[in-house]
Amino acid sequence: MGNFIEWYEFGVYGYFATIIAANFFTPQGGSEVEGLVKAYASFALAFFFRPVGAALFGRLGDRVGRRPVLILVIALMTGATTLIGALPTYDQVGALAPWLLTSLRALQGLSAGGEFGGAVSVMTEFAPPGRRGLYGSWQSFTVALGLLGGAGAAALLASVLSEPQLVSWGWRLPFLLTLPAGLGALWLRMRLDETPAFVAQRERPGAPPPPRELAGAIALGAGRVMGWAAAGYTFLVVLPSYLQSTLDASFRQALVATVLANLGFAATIVPAGLVSDRVGRRPVMLTGAALVVVLAVPLLNLLQDSGTSNAVKGVAVFGAGAVVGLMAGPGPAMLAELFPTTVRHTGLGLAYALSNAVFSGCAGLIITKTVERTGNVDIPAYYAAATCAVSVLALARTPGRRRGRKPERKAS
Repeated sequence: MGNFIEWYEFGVYGYFATIIAANFFTPQGGSEVEGLVKAYASFALAFFFRPVGAALFGRLGDRVGRRPVLILVIALMTGATTLIGALPTYDQVGALAPWLLTSLRALQGLSAGGEFGGAVSVMTEFAPPGRRGLYGSWQSFTVALGLLGGAGAAALLASVLSEPQLVSWGWRLPFLLTLPAGLGALWLRMRLDETPAFVAQRERPGAPPPPRELAGAIALGAGRVMGWAAAGYTFLVVLPSYLQSTLDASFRQALVATVLANLGFAATIVPAGLVSDRVGRRPVMLTGAALVVVLAVPLLNLLQDSGTSNAVKGVAVFGAGAVVGLMAGPGPAMLAELFPTTVRHTGLGLAYALSNAVFSGCAGLIITKTVERTGNVDIPAYYAAATCAVSVLALARTPGRRRGRKPERKAS
């Protein structure tokens, strides 16, 4: 539930990026493209606060427990997201509007930075032996549900409201709806027990790994999930604005494409996590990253071709999301197994946050600005393929976990 709230908001911001740009970053007579770039810059800023949140809340989570940190971060995210829905626009308060929005985005970034490490630690530390892939995949699955929830809310509003209503006040509703959902998530988290691994660690403290070893594990983890981060945000969040600003799709058409992509993403996550418990994390994640490298350009070309039927385009975006799910399913367990309990919350949170800060948070900004300057509409595919190629190398250069070997019991 907490993951759903965290990622619902990030999805909503991405889906409404063009409308947010018009309301907060585009004064009268300003360029729509420049406004969108500034909106994505604010989006990226939140991601650069994630490593700060991962370090701050991760340290707390490794010292005082997973449970209190998860309660704190959901309260912070709920408050910041609700306030975004009540912010005055540029027309009302001038240049103060984008600063207020960006400040709240920074708070959301801090929260999300602590969320991932805590959520994955809880999922994997409660998992029975040999089931970390399945349990950890639920973190990614609830991310998919959050993105789908955001897309569904945006699609519903686009169906029942006129475009002027949507731009004027309708965009606020998905942000305001976070309040009751967030309070529900907060109540659930207050009922959560502390993980057995953390309790055992607190009773018999172990020595943390040397700083160099920890830094190496963080760098390795960031490289392994780079493609997941970049391809995920390219296909699942940035796609609507790309279709509108570059391919002249309507807001409704862009949202339908995004819903299909997120359905494909959700469909493969849990099966991929389950399979990784049998064959190892590396083969499943390698398959997903390699498929993005091979298929990114052809998939995007299908969307660009006006002669391609809507059914084929739908299959293409569904497939794009499904391939990302192959990386997202085993990813949380893979990161958790890189770190012992003493530093797990901090280590896996930083690995994920650093990769996302650079390759997810900047995806919309990089893609929009590069397409504007070069006129090359294939940039999103090149971006996803290049980052996944790096992940292929990071995954291929390290030994995979053989069936029957149980490093996760050591890590606990």
